[in-house]
Amino acid sequence: MSRFRVRFTSEAEEDLLRLFDFLLEQDIPTAERAEAAIAKAIEVLEVFPFSCRKASGGLGSPFLRELIIPFAGSGYVALFEIEGPRIVTILAVRHQREEDYH
Repeated sequence: MSRFRVRFTSEAEEDLLRLFDFLLEQDIPTAERAEAAIAKAIEVLEVFPFSCRKASGGLGSPFLRELIIPFAGSGYVALFEIEGPRIVTILAVRHQREEDYH
């Protein structure tokens, strides 16, 4: 089975750092578990990116999608785009309780 290459924009990397920094201030083991949950969820994009829901702000594009990442009582959402035949680009990551992507 052919795999997709997953890459992150600099904005998505900043989002991850912001989310982890917040958790690190609260509880280091929780931050480590969140990091592991996100990494595990991202593996889905390597094989099945089209299984994720279409992004509501995507103007109907079937290539702009959201990956729901369950964690604790809520979780995270990764906005990504399927680019070309084998590339997935993560554009942003937010906590599910945030109002929108940053």
